Amino acid sequence: MSNRIHVAVGIVINTQKQTLLAKRHAHLHQGGKWEFPGGKVEANESVSDALIRELKEEVNLDVSSTTEFMDISHDYPDKHVRLDIHLVTDFSGNALGMEGQQVKWVEVQSLSEYEFPEANKPIVEKLFDLDL
Repeated sequence: MSNRIHVAVGIVINTQKQTLLAKRHAHLHQGGKWEFPGGKVEANESVSDALIRELKEEVNLDVSSTTEFMDISHDYPDKHVRLDIHLVTDFSGNALGMEGQQVKWVEVQSLSEYEFPEANKPIVEKLFDLDL
C-alpha cells in the first residue's frame, strides 16, 4: 500500500454563502465526482501555504488566509489520504478551472445533490451543521 497522501482542502465560501466545488477529471482517482478544491501538501510547506498555492494554481483565487476546519484520514482500497480541511473566506479573484475542470459555486444546502468521493462525505455533513 502506498504512503498516506497529505492533502490541503479548501472550503471556499463566498459572500453569498456558497461554497466552491470542482469536478475531478474522469481519468483521475475518484474521477467524475465533485470535490472541494485543494491539493497535496509538499515537504516543508504548511497546510495553509499549500492551500493558498493550490487554490491559485487550480481555481485562480488569491487567498489571504485560511482557518482550520477539520482533519480526516480515509483509506481507499488503492490509497490512503489525510485531508487537512480549512475554511477560506478571505480571497479575491474569479474562480476558474485552470486545469480545464468544471468549477461551480453551490449553496451548502444543495451539496447533497452532488456526488463526492467517500472521504469528503464527513465534510459535507459538518458543513450542514455550520450556520453559514
